[in-house]
Amino acid sequence: MDFAGTIEAVGNEVEGYAVGDEVYGCAGGVAHHQGTLAEYLAADVRLIAPKPARLSMTDAAALPLVSITAFEALFDRMGLSAGQKILIHGGAGGVGHVAIQLAVSAGAEVFATDCGPARLAAVEKLGATAIDFAKTKVEDYVAEYTDGAGFDLVFDTVGGPNIATSMSAVKLNGQVATTVSLGETDLTMAHLRGATLHVVYMLIPLIHGHGAARHGEILRALTALVDEGKVEPIVDSVFPLQEAADAHRKLERKTALGKVVVSVG
Repeated sequence: MDFAGTIEAVGNEVEGYAVGDEVYGCAGGVAHHQGTLAEYLAADVRLIAPKPARLSMTDAAALPLVSITAFEALFDRMGLSAGQKILIHGGAGGVGHVAIQLAVSAGAEVFATDCGPARLAAVEKLGATAIDFAKTKVEDYVAEYTDGAGFDLVFDTVGGPNIATSMSAVKLNGQVATTVSLGETDLTMAHLRGATLHVVYMLIPLIHGHGAARHGEILRALTALVDEGKVEPIVDSVFPLQEAADAHRKLERKTALGKVVVSVG
């Protein structure tokens, strides 16, 4: 779905872009949109933006989907502001590592769960307080970092049983956003805390055509943040196009730290 590349041609009614412009976006692979494992892509102009000047094509291609998802959750849904305490589950993952940087850039106090030395070190390097969820119970880190009151906001990129964990971590009348809400979920804690649950599904513009222009707006804001040095992708590995299947196998093993990119060069 994601891509970064150079414009080879523009449609008759396209404004603001020209042949030779470097752009990026999440513009393929869903519904009627052509996938991006290709040398050429016909993209909806609403779903793209100028590529950050300080990033290579490889790094830029790692950003769109995860960044749009994180931006929508933090700002469009939960209205994150400076000074708030936010907990991000899966901090070293694709969405999580961008969410940390966006929250830090907004002036929030950021905490993030993950496990394993390399992943926890990555979380700390990005500017968040790392919490090892495999060793620390939710009630213990809520007590340590919020005096038992709970976090203002919780962003869950894990889903499943972790939604209940997120509800246990949020303050009374707080907000939780999740990217994975498929299946049955016990919302007892949400009821007891009066919490608001936001479900973020960033593919809606590609599937339904609803809100496509917002993706372009978010990407333009992201380009500015990247070029200001406030956001940078973590790229785990890069595969040539002929080894795209190996890239998918890498993702299936869930061993990647950050993003996996396929190069068409």
